[in-house]
Amino acid sequence: MSIDKTSEAPGTPEDHMVENPEAAKGSDVAVDPRLLVREQGLAGYVTEFKRKIKGGDLGSIPVVIGLAVIWIIFQSLNSNFLTAGNLSDISVAMVGTGMIAVGIVFVLLLGEIDLSVGSVSGVAGAVFAVLSVNEGMNEWLALVLAILTGTVIGAIHGFFFARIGVPAFAVTLAGLLFWQGFMLKVLGDNGTINLDSDGVVGKLTSYYFTDVAAAYGLAIAVTVLYFLSAFYGNRRREAAGVPSRPLSDTILRTALLAVVSFAVAIVYNQYKGLPLAVVLFLAVLLLTDFVLRRTAYGRKVFALGGSVEASRRAGINVELVRISVFSIAGTFAAIGGLFVASKIASANQGAGTGEFLMNVIAAAVIGGTSLFGGRGRTWNALLGVLVIVSIQYGLALEGIAAPVQYMITGGVLLATVVIDAVTRKTQKSAGRA
Repeated sequence: MSIDKTSEAPGTPEDHMVENPEAAKGSDVAVDPRLLVREQGLAGYVTEFKRKIKGGDLGSIPVVIGLAVIWIIFQSLNSNFLTAGNLSDISVAMVGTGMIAVGIVFVLLLGEIDLSVGSVSGVAGAVFAVLSVNEGMNEWLALVLAILTGTVIGAIHGFFFARIGVPAFAVTLAGLLFWQGFMLKVLGDNGTINLDSDGVVGKLTSYYFTDVAAAYGLAIAVTVLYFLSAFYGNRRREAAGVPSRPLSDTILRTALLAVVSFAVAIVYNQYKGLPLAVVLFLAVLLLTDFVLRRTAYGRKVFALGGSVEASRRAGINVELVRISVFSIAGTFAAIGGLFVASKIASANQGAGTGEFLMNVIAAAVIGGTSLFGGRGRTWNALLGVLVIVSIQYGLALEGIAAPVQYMITGGVLLATVVIDAVTRKTQKSAGRA
């Protein structure tokens, strides 16, 4: 019996060379964009863009366009919206929610949901405050224990989901209620514990690198690292005999990234400088993106989101991956909770409650992570939370009440989910699901 080696090759269809791109134009075969760029130049980009639109592969295009529209509208309503101070405040305010959204991306990639992350973030802030302020424990040790608390809580949720078989929705809904009550118990009758603004957690959102070289240095580092990663990645692909992007394409992408990076650096230097919170958030995004896209563990997470049964038959330890994913979500919920506590300089009973949970989930989904599993990147958390916080700050500048903010955010979320559902149907009809 003959075996089709092409079907067994690792990676996505876009990682393999199509022998006759011309013959594939009228079919649903995915032509590698690197081949199109090499053979057709600028026309190759147009051809690949049309193919993606036809196949429902919109990527981050809708959310980027939506963010641009949001900024244009609010700037036209209030000239202070796009000032350096407001943009810097937006970038710092989004970090707490964004950190938790990173963990939610991992869970959504499995096609599951975690409703407890808001309460877990509140527990982490409460644990840190009690240990460092009330008990006088070293702040760094209290910080580590607070984060580990989130990790353990996530593992507990994952255990009930993966080993016992309780639906993730039910487990985390119970966790939402239980851990909220636990947070109130830890905080005690007073309900609020103020943090030292000059302490470890206090400086997470209040510290700025005031030297202009810091922002420009980070912009240079990001640009250089991207170029080296792309360049050597292409070299490895060429050595392996698979399609790679031409050097001109890499240079163009690097130039665009440099323009954006230095524009952001200029904005920061016009205000207080480079925020520590933003640096830490970018580091987390880079690390988690590497884990998901460049490691065996990341491939297992995507595989489970595609098909649990197929993953099990492929030898993947489904239970272990599921438990680890919920542990990751709990860990990032705790980290995000510490950033939220830093922003308000206290741990209180309102932490992680109200619309906070919905904003976290909405950030991941609006950014482009599919609710149906198997599609998304941690960078989606950045785009999504930027949209949500931009809406909040824009409406606040106009003095619009909270109820309207909820309705607008809900409308944006619904539109995103509709786009996701339509995209999946388009991909199925094109044979790409």
